Amino acid sequence: MRVVLQKVSDARVVKNDLFNEINHGYLLLVGVSEDSTSEDARKLAEKIAKSRNFEDKDGKINLSINDVNGEILSISQFTLYADTKKGNRPSFIQAAKSEKALALYKEFNEVLSSFGITVKEGFFGEHMNVQINNDGPITIIYEARDGKVI
Repeated sequence: MRVVLQKVSDARVVKNDLFNEINHGYLLLVGVSEDSTSEDARKLAEKIAKSRNFEDKDGKINLSINDVNGEILSISQFTLYADTKKGNRPSFIQAAKSEKALALYKEFNEVLSSFGITVKEGFFGEHMNVQINNDGPITIIYEARDGKVI
């Protein structure tokens, strides 16, 4: 399982009309592979919930999302498992099939919520417009495999 975290001053998901939005927090792009497990989802959610990616009063990156009352906008993103080794068209065979991906995506978001974080979602498996205002910018890639954050 792979997550691209972007610290944002605000973010929103639009499909015809505004669907969900957050102020100050993380936009998470969440990819689930065929090899991803429930343990991967739980470990990544815990790691992200406890990560200190916000500045303290001295400007040092030392505060968690809970410390700053931030929110999360979580977007399912199967393209994080694109294989671009051959040809010019990416292959997505490493990405999990919809049923598995949806179950692990939902579990990941539920674990994040269990840490007292407001988690909003985009549309699963659908085209959408995601609008963000990066803060920093800070972008970090998290990955878990075999129940361990790597």
